[in-house]
Amino acid sequence: MIDARIHASAGGAILFDAALAAQADEAWFDPAAWEARGLLEGHGGGRGRVTFVRAPFGACALRHYHRGGMVARVLGDRYLWTGMESTRSFAEFRLLAALRGRGLPVPAPVAARYRRRGVHYTADLLTRRIEASQTLAQHLREGRADARLLQRVGALIARFHAAGIYHADLNAHNVLIAADGLYLIDFDRGELRAPARGWQRANLARLRRSLMKVLNGAGPAGGEGPGGFEDALWTLLMRGYETAMEAA
Repeated sequence: MIDARIHASAGGAILFDAALAAQADEAWFDPAAWEARGLLEGHGGGRGRVTFVRAPFGACALRHYHRGGMVARVLGDRYLWTGMESTRSFAEFRLLAALRGRGLPVPAPVAARYRRRGVHYTADLLTRRIEASQTLAQHLREGRADARLLQRVGALIARFHAAGIYHADLNAHNVLIAADGLYLIDFDRGELRAPARGWQRANLARLRRSLMKVLNGAGPAGGEGPGGFEDALWTLLMRGYETAMEAA
């Protein structure tokens, strides 16, 4: 059970799980501080580079929010201030906590921070890391995405869709395969919605475009020809999705 508390910090606030730590610490959001203590374990990719750290309460992933697209050239990591609970980090923390409460496989939120300057703010999020996991993209590139895995991925997506969970960036890099199951990560701009075929289909179309992009650069393992995309892979994924949706 997540015990969400808010702690005032320099120029902003930290929302954190008091079940993990009695007090929030600004140093949680500073990769250099983790490195100085010998607790920085590496980095991941993505628009906002992820830093992997070994915290006293377990392995965690630290992400600084960055804008994408053309607007990134102007605003970089700055977002328009519209209120504390509307900050990207607080919203994602709250959503992850709600999803965990429903028993859905997502990373547990540890702490979220914003720092305000004038009409803009910057944001960071610390979550528990899904250890010993690989992305669906990695499995596809290496030719390890078999029929069973693809159907499980489809069933995973269906589980979220049936619960009305919209993932704003559903792609092959945000599906993790671990020894204890499959997870969805990165719920920035995610929402709780009334289940509806319209947004669910759009979500699936986004995922399919991601799979095509991965496979088109995967070489022979990605399809019947170099860089090819097999419709059979998508058919398997959708079989798992539709079966799970019918059972929901």
